[in-house]
Amino acid sequence: MDEAARELVRDWLTRASHDLQAARTLAAGEGPLLDMAIYHCQQAAEKAVKGWLQSQDDPFPKTHDIEDLVAQAAKWHDDFNRFAKAAAVLTPYVSAFRYPGGGSDEPMPSPEEFDNALQQAQTMYDFVLNLLPAEARP
Repeated sequence: MDEAARELVRDWLTRASHDLQAARTLAAGEGPLLDMAIYHCQQAAEKAVKGWLQSQDDPFPKTHDIEDLVAQAAKWHDDFNRFAKAAAVLTPYVSAFRYPGGGSDEPMPSPEEFDNALQQAQTMYDFVLNLLPAEARP
């Protein structure tokens, strides 16, 4: 991987890290914004997997479907298959709470639902980070 490719991988993972930080910030304190926080969990997982695919020089479509991205990543590393269920949980959060009629029967995610999404997104991010050589990490 040349320096330009490493920089792009680092950028994907930096942005994923920022999404995780945003999720935590939005969920903290009085009046937590769990609808926006859970969206950032989805974004963090999506960007982490895209960072991995970028590291493998494997072009990916413009998509928010983490399930599809995980399946593509599993072609390079079988252990991505363990994230299939997490991807299925996280993918709908790209729109479920962000728009009226976004696909959720509830107006806001529960604190437990958010905590689960954050844990899954963090686990996916950490997994990708640990697969990469140090020079490709943020």
